[in-house]
Amino acid sequence: MFSRDRWREIFETISKNKLRTFLSGFTVALGIFIFIILFGLGNGLKNTFQEFFLDDASNAIFLYPGKTSMPYKGFKANRRIEFENEDLEDIKQNFPMFTEYVTPRISRSALTRYKNESNSYTTRGVAPGHQFIEKTLLMKGRYINERDLENKTKVAVIGRMVAKDLFKTEEPIGKYIDIGSTAFKVVGVFQDDGGDREERYIYLPYTTRQLLEKGNDKVDQLIVTFPKEMGHAGAIAFETSLKRYFKDKKSIDPRDPNGIYFQNLTDDLKQSQQFAVVLQLIVSFVGLGTLIAGIIGISNIMVFVVKERTKELGIRKALGATPRSVIQMILQESVFITTISGYLGLFLGIVVLKNIGLKLEDYFIKDPFIDFSTALAATVVLIIFGAVAGYIPAKRASSIKPIVALRDE
Repeated sequence: MFSRDRWREIFETISKNKLRTFLSGFTVALGIFIFIILFGLGNGLKNTFQEFFLDDASNAIFLYPGKTSMPYKGFKANRRIEFENEDLEDIKQNFPMFTEYVTPRISRSALTRYKNESNSYTTRGVAPGHQFIEKTLLMKGRYINERDLENKTKVAVIGRMVAKDLFKTEEPIGKYIDIGSTAFKVVGVFQDDGGDREERYIYLPYTTRQLLEKGNDKVDQLIVTFPKEMGHAGAIAFETSLKRYFKDKKSIDPRDPNGIYFQNLTDDLKQSQQFAVVLQLIVSFVGLGTLIAGIIGISNIMVFVVKERTKELGIRKALGATPRSVIQMILQESVFITTISGYLGLFLGIVVLKNIGLKLEDYFIKDPFIDFSTALAATVVLIIFGAVAGYIPAKRASSIKPIVALRDE
């Protein structure tokens, strides 16, 4: 295998058959390249799913009020359902073993000013538990607390991008901003793994928001978290209990799908994970098909190579070459071309994936990647099959009698 004369002969054969060598190498490199790209894009889709769901707590149930579509207990259809503050306490009292945090959310858009800077932001009236549901990370100051709710204080926790827009390089903590013509004291600055969009929110005590809206006790939606130990089955059972309780409390027909809407992130996460796994299997299957196509391409080319060199092999055998030396010569050339081309396709595929980064984020593909061990394993498999592809026709050629080979046209 390490004979200098044999390597010289291999390079001479390659130089004399540049097109054939290029086609052989291109088939291998393309197979590995496509496999790596497809596998990496599949991982990019999984990244998007994970970021979408893991940005917030996955053990949360969101309750949204809607309109009834069926008459019930003397109430007509198309009745608008509303949530009030007492619904928060009812959840805590009736489901104490199943709840970790309960918070309302009241969303409003408002023009916000500080000195000569202004912009429109979405404000959210929330309770302290909202910090853990949104996985909000405090950079400075503090979050909304229970005293803020009790005293209905005019304080605000602003996102990192809000601080950047309004305060530039100035320290925001302790300063006052004008939110919809009402002054709020900034007590905290937060960041969020969800990115810039999530960091353009402003959080206020929900009781303060209600005070500004003529002192009502209405909330837009309710968010409840439960212990993760409950698992998927426990989360579904808890959601069913909440539906039954609120439909009874709000006098909604149990069969009515529109009175209150529930979003169970645990169920959504499981379904998305299943979809991502199926998608990855499909992508892997396509990638495997690409590798198989590459292997078939190598086999066809090696059959042609051996057929083309039949007369040459016959002369070698007539001069005393052993079947083993014939096999080794063809096999070594096949493995050499396959190895060089395979690692070239591996390198190009990884480089392309690294350069994609966030460029395909609009298509739900973020940071596509492939483990180097997976890419290397695929390349090694292709090299092994490349050797097999060269061995089979070489074995057949080595068994041909010299006189028959010399008569070959």
